[in-house]
Amino acid sequence: MATRTTAQRRFSFLRIAMALQTLTIFLQAVSAGLLLTTPYAEAYGEALHSAGARVMWGSSLLYVLAAVLAWKPGGGPLRPVWYAAGFLVLASAQVALGIAHVPAVHLPLGVLMFGLSVLALARQRRTG
Repeated sequence: MATRTTAQRRFSFLRIAMALQTLTIFLQAVSAGLLLTTPYAEAYGEALHSAGARVMWGSSLLYVLAAVLAWKPGGGPLRPVWYAAGFLVLASAQVALGIAHVPAVHLPLGVLMFGLSVLALARQRRTG
């Protein structure tokens, strides 16, 4: 019984990490919209989007940690670890593209990341 409870907690941590990642990606889209549409974007929008990028990358790293913890000690499947690692690669590329000011790739990649994150969260809820 204790093993089952521990495994359920690890999967709950995984779901929380996935939801946090999805939320931070969504908030990045909101801050990008502010950055692109407000006249005083230089002062506020850029700072908010930059800080959000760090939080989004950190949430992707937390997702990797949660997936590893759910897999190794909890005896869960390996697939979420691969998903989480893929998201961390995408998040790193997204940050690099943003710093390099390549909006033609940065914006569509952000949309793709949000869609994939929602899909992964929905799959986890269905299978967990």
